[in-house]
Amino acid sequence: MPLIDHGHIHFGENKVQEAVEKWEPIKIKNQNIKLHMIGRLQTNKIKNAVKLFDYIHSVDSFKIAKKISEEEIKFKKKVKIFLQVNVGDEIQKSGVKREEVKDLVIYCKKLNLDVLGLMCIPPMNDDPVPHFKYIKILNNDFGFNELSMGMSSDYLQAVENSATFLRIGSNIFGARN
Repeated sequence: MPLIDHGHIHFGENKVQEAVEKWEPIKIKNQNIKLHMIGRLQTNKIKNAVKLFDYIHSVDSFKIAKKISEEEIKFKKKVKIFLQVNVGDEIQKSGVKREEVKDLVIYCKKLNLDVLGLMCIPPMNDDPVPHFKYIKILNNDFGFNELSMGMSSDYLQAVENSATFLRIGSNIFGARN
């Protein structure tokens, strides 16, 4: 609340259910707040995500894109979308594979989704800069103006590589309990 009282309007959340409980009453009183879904999105949570969030940074499959489109039609609401790319080809991490990004972009455009750009989270123990450079070039190749990358540990490198949306919650709010 102190950040809201000081005029900050953009906030991110990792989990839909936690966000619904926390943010629904706050957004009713503060309609200018822009809420960002930055965590992995499960199909069964998309309905609530579309209702609550203004941005979804973690669209990583055709199935998720289709379900978002269906919920947007039901709620007559558009959500701003980032397509998450698995830049490190990590099995345990979400994100569309590099070789499937173009097909997902085309599919999202056919669904009339409002895709702003790409999002990535580089592998934990890698130098993030090569991954940021790759995603920056790919983002530019698609003509996107926004780029979601960089977290508390690497946001300066992300900014140097044209990131326009950063996830620096740990540096602001502390580590998650």
